[in-house]
Amino acid sequence: MNPQIDPATVERIVEAVTRQVLLALAEEQHAEEQRAAAPAGATCTQECAEGLCVQLCLDRVGEIVSAGAERITAGLGAAPADERMAAMIDHTLLKAEATPDQIAQLCFEARKYGFASVCINAAHVTLAAGLLKGSPVKVCTVVGFPLGATLPEVKAYEAQQAMDDGATEVDMVINIGAIKARDYETAARDVRAVVRACHARGVLVKVIIEAALLTDEEKVAACLIAKAAGAEFVKTSTGFGPGGATVADVALMRRVVGPDLGVKAAGGIRTLADAEQMAAAGATRIGASAGVKIVQEAAGQAAPVAASGGGRY
Repeated sequence: MNPQIDPATVERIVEAVTRQVLLALAEEQHAEEQRAAAPAGATCTQECAEGLCVQLCLDRVGEIVSAGAERITAGLGAAPADERMAAMIDHTLLKAEATPDQIAQLCFEARKYGFASVCINAAHVTLAAGLLKGSPVKVCTVVGFPLGATLPEVKAYEAQQAMDDGATEVDMVINIGAIKARDYETAARDVRAVVRACHARGVLVKVIIEAALLTDEEKVAACLIAKAAGAEFVKTSTGFGPGGATVADVALMRRVVGPDLGVKAAGGIRTLADAEQMAAAGATRIGASAGVKIVQEAAGQAAPVAASGGGRY
């Protein structure tokens, strides 16, 4: 080894090469799936750039023209017809056993479909930030997850470390026990600690209230605390609690926070119909591991079996 190259430089080079290899593997897997889907005898070519692939099958175009078509409308990869829905989705993988190659696939899908963010555990933030560099997709991570029972200072430190690693959005779990005990000052101090740390770096905060554990009165209190503390979103669920998002909870949260705060529905949202119901109730962001399925439904395409996920997302 060159004595002038310090270990930290070597580590950065290894990380950069690893990121590129993982992204290349994800793109190659997608290319294989596209080739397998092409009909027998079709001559197809594929080009990829920035994680987005375009497939053109010349034989199929010729067959369509021969049949009498005067104009051809070509699809760009598998990008969704309803881009508005894709832009609402936090593409989520929070299961404990998630591997780096699964995170790379998640990031590839997020770039391809134009999701709002990837939502991942903090251990994967550095990898995701590297894979998504130069794209508009945000890197979202979770803090105090999934119980919300750690100290405010610990949550603030988690957020700070995640931002150092490249996180640009933070979903924190509120102190649920404090809400249940009506100890609103403790709950507020919890949220303020994370909001203060994140806003110092220009990072937005979503406050998870785990609505399935709360009464309606407690949901209102949690939302008001999040709003007063300066958070940008309130969020229904972790996906690991006793229940996920419901239309009634989203509608209640929207009424409480008003039109200016975001409402994120998460947990159990698996179809386009689920997502549309949440949006109609007032959700402005959707947390789901089934994001690809949802946007492919919106585009009228058959969705492949999802390999990602976590909790009830």
